[in-house]
Amino acid sequence: MTRSRCGWCGSDPLYVAYHDEEWGVPVHDDRRLFEKLVLEGAQAGLSWLTILRKREAYRRLFHGFDVDRVAALTDAELEVILLDPGIVRNRLKVFGARKNALAFQAVQAEVGSFDAYLWAFVGGRTQIKHPQTMADLPTVSPEAEALSRDLKKRGFTFVGPTIMYAYLQSMGLVDDHLSTCWKRQARLAEQAPGL
Repeated sequence: MTRSRCGWCGSDPLYVAYHDEEWGVPVHDDRRLFEKLVLEGAQAGLSWLTILRKREAYRRLFHGFDVDRVAALTDAELEVILLDPGIVRNRLKVFGARKNALAFQAVQAEVGSFDAYLWAFVGGRTQIKHPQTMADLPTVSPEAEALSRDLKKRGFTFVGPTIMYAYLQSMGLVDDHLSTCWKRQARLAEQAPGL
């Protein structure tokens, strides 16, 4: 049986698996939240599929996205990372990973976890939207704009409001699965058992 999915994921198996297993699933693990923050920044101006295909190289080069190890990377180490063809070799993005790691650590020190900081922007609960078509999918929200402003104030980079809305979607703070998508249907079934 063929499952109906959000149209953006197309038919590439990697993209389909990302849609089915990750996109919109709530994440509360700081390491995963940091990884996605870096990868969303790397994706700026590119397709998400491009980054998915490079994700394993990013994980290898950035020490599994251990925020403390990324924060401690030297300029020389970042220069070596820049030479690796497995990633997007953009100096601002690569050096931005360290800058974001340092800012991420500061949030953890202030709030206790990046998870607690991030989820406060949506009141601690996934915002369930009800898009009917791809045209109904927003690219930004007031929450993403507020998050972007605050992250920039804290020294983060590559965190514009559009990037942050994609981040909120991907980390499950926003559920934007289309009404026809099997993931939306599964969520509805979970919310109304026995009906």
